[in-house]
Amino acid sequence: MFLLLGIVVAVLGIVLLAQPGGRRALGAPLLLVGLAIATISQSFVVVPAGHVGVVFNVFGGVQPAPLGEGFRIVIPGIQSVVLYDARLKEVTLAKGPAPSNTSTPGEDAITARSKEGLDIGVDVTVQYRIKREEAPQLHRNLGPNYLETLIVPQIRSKVRDAVGLFNAAELISTQRTQLEAAVTRELREDLGAQHIELISVLLRRIDIPPSVAKVIEEKQTAEQQVQVEINRRQQAEIAAQRAVVQAKGERDAAILRAEGEAQAIRLRGEALRQSPQVIQLTVAEKLAPNIQTILVPTTGNFLLDLRSLQQAQPAR
Repeated sequence: MFLLLGIVVAVLGIVLLAQPGGRRALGAPLLLVGLAIATISQSFVVVPAGHVGVVFNVFGGVQPAPLGEGFRIVIPGIQSVVLYDARLKEVTLAKGPAPSNTSTPGEDAITARSKEGLDIGVDVTVQYRIKREEAPQLHRNLGPNYLETLIVPQIRSKVRDAVGLFNAAELISTQRTQLEAAVTRELREDLGAQHIELISVLLRRIDIPPSVAKVIEEKQTAEQQVQVEINRRQQAEIAAQRAVVQAKGERDAAILRAEGEAQAIRLRGEALRQSPQVIQLTVAEKLAPNIQTILVPTTGNFLLDLRSLQQAQPAR
């Protein structure tokens, strides 16, 4: 704004110098004031939010300390400021144009070769930002075009190297996360050495030839069927083992019951041998109440049949 004001004042002074009469006397002062304003305006620099300024001195080169956000003063004609965006940025390498929410245009998709030599297409989005305190070194080594000269070539190289570590079947099934981690690890190290902070690597698409994808799908289906059969066989084995255990338990229980019964019979036999009266008591219990008998306690043990006596009485 000050530069524009100075230019306007200087032009007005030149116009007045070309006029005849008393106005001509005002031309020279206005010209000097305009030039002074334009010169002084070059001393004012405003670093926008999220940016960092790199100062170049014609006598000392790139200054090691960057300029932070806000209003800054530099020496006009000797120092100049280059602004770098230090906010989060991203680049997408994909087939066709990049999505509408990305900040950079899409590049061609990366084509790499898998471990078995198959062509694999990969779309990737990389999020990054420059390191604020290292912006002067970035400006000295790479300049404002660091995206084209460093980041994009490094992404292509690291993705190709990482894809070569895996088989095609692994990339579309179980090893996608490992591929992303391998690219992130290698890319973070190389970009970090060049004053760029890697935030994340996002694999958006992994393509393999359709014929290969069909073969892989059929193979995976067959493996799943085999696993199902293995699971069924294991379940059958478990059921058989359970039946064996159950049968063994029933056998042991039967043996224990038989042993218990034999022990009971043996104990009863011993008791009968030791107490013959128990036999008579048992017989009496079995015969009653169908047979009416009485046990007369005399010196000789015998049974008296009351029914026979009752039948004999009417005959007298």
